[in-house]
Amino acid sequence: MDLADNLCMNCFERLTNGSVCGNCGFDNDSVSDMKYLPRKTVLSGRYIVGNVISEESDAVTYVGYDTERRCVVTVRELLPAGISNRLEGNCDVHIRERFRKDFAGYKNSFIKLWKTLKNLNSLSAVIPVLDVFEENETAYAVCEKMETVSLRDFLLRNEDNNILWDKARLMFMPVLTTIEKLHSNGIIHGGINPDNLVLCRDGKVRLAGFSISECNSASGGLEFKPTPGYTALEQYENSHKVCPATDIYAFSACIYRALVGTNPPEATARETNDKLMIPNRIAEKIPPHVIRALGGGLQIYPEKRIQSIEDFRELLNAAPSVVAQSASVPSPRPQRQQSAEPRPQTNPPEKPEKKKGVKTAIIVLLVAVLVAAAVYVIGFSGLVFKQETTTQPTTLAKVTVPDFCAGYSETDVKNTGSWNAQFQITFEYKYSTEVEEGLVFEQSVAPDTEVDEGSQIVLSVSKGIETASVPDVGGLSKNDAISALEKEGFKVKTVTIYNDDGHTPDTVKSSGGMAPAGGTTAAKGDEVIIQVYGETVTTTEPPTSTTSAAAQ
Repeated sequence: MDLADNLCMNCFERLTNGSVCGNCGFDNDSVSDMKYLPRKTVLSGRYIVGNVISEESDAVTYVGYDTERRCVVTVRELLPAGISNRLEGNCDVHIRERFRKDFAGYKNSFIKLWKTLKNLNSLSAVIPVLDVFEENETAYAVCEKMETVSLRDFLLRNEDNNILWDKARLMFMPVLTTIEKLHSNGIIHGGINPDNLVLCRDGKVRLAGFSISECNSASGGLEFKPTPGYTALEQYENSHKVCPATDIYAFSACIYRALVGTNPPEATARETNDKLMIPNRIAEKIPPHVIRALGGGLQIYPEKRIQSIEDFRELLNAAPSVVAQSASVPSPRPQRQQSAEPRPQTNPPEKPEKKKGVKTAIIVLLVAVLVAAAVYVIGFSGLVFKQETTTQPTTLAKVTVPDFCAGYSETDVKNTGSWNAQFQITFEYKYSTEVEEGLVFEQSVAPDTEVDEGSQIVLSVSKGIETASVPDVGGLSKNDAISALEKEGFKVKTVTIYNDDGHTPDTVKSSGGMAPAGGTTAAKGDEVIIQVYGETVTTTEPPTSTTSAAAQ
């Protein structure tokens, strides 16, 4: 393909000076490993395969170029380590005979995983999957290429390698909705860690690093690569089973890393010495309900751990019902124990004197009855209390309004029981050119405002960008064309073009005179360019010079 010959196979910028890329420095003449696809291989008739980005137990990931969409992508190829390779000069994946049955199962898992992820492209914390297909005796998944910074690198750039909960909450909470949806579709990530949670240019945190389930535990069949501190106990060789709580453990460990500044101890070490300590100077900056949530999410044994993302979210949001249920769950402890408050001394009850005590009690009781009766009679008759008796108003509890616009979706709000218990939340839906569809971007009561419990709050949810069909204004006068386009919400730019006397001036070119073309769908507010014929241009031949006979 001619296009591939002029592009760097590492960044897909145009080569300007030989084989070494002036943009990234990659030598395009360097030799690649024979087990990988040769650079410039074209898949599915459209994807140019470039350099290798990474290799995992189940697959290898290449940088690629989509010739139809004209953009850089990533291409993930199922290539299980230890059982597959390539024969020289052949792009087909070669599987050793005794692993053919296993490979068929791995391929089914790969296709199911990536097709499921493709169907979940609307989730805000997933990198979009563009294509899934089979070729070269294996399977491929093509994803959007995004510029990212890993959570680990981001934290290392912060003082003390950590951040406060207010900032961490904005980063982590939206990801919980995505993990919850993955679980409901039968997908357990199994490898969540600070390298697979990535910050993107749009400010969102996304979940990357997906692999088939067979390489996410020691019993899966493929090479298992644990991440100490983040891999749950059940993923090692033991009798416990991988389950949704496995991802809760890893995600809790990521929050712990963000808040504390260090990795949690490895799960296998904690089984014999279950100490999860937080320095006092840091613990005092973490809300108690967050520490309780981490205690529940980082339980060693999966059956004792928080079992669902919904419960974990509620605990992080300090929902009263879940906090009460988790009261028995041990929390990470400060490294320097606070001295316990002295317990109040409980004196043994005195033995009542049999005669004197009884006689005194009877006298006191009789006096109390007489006084109460007198007050009632006097009060009822109006001799003392002149004003009408009224019922004292009940004082409602005060609650603080959270920032619902901090990356939360409508689903996040609806699934957070504590918010729905504290407020009467209703939703309205508006178009927005800046906020992704489904996210809250306006609230009727400002964040951090103290209101009565049960107060009504209206949240505006983005409907995404409002679009309309571009009317075909070819052949119309310039003014009519502008009016028709502006009526649909578009901005208009006119470009005057040459008129060779075959067209009416100030009319729009009938064919190909619009960009975008008439009938296509575009966002309201976008600019539509129309080509308008100018005044007729004529050329006059100069008169032929003649010489009269009289002059001769």
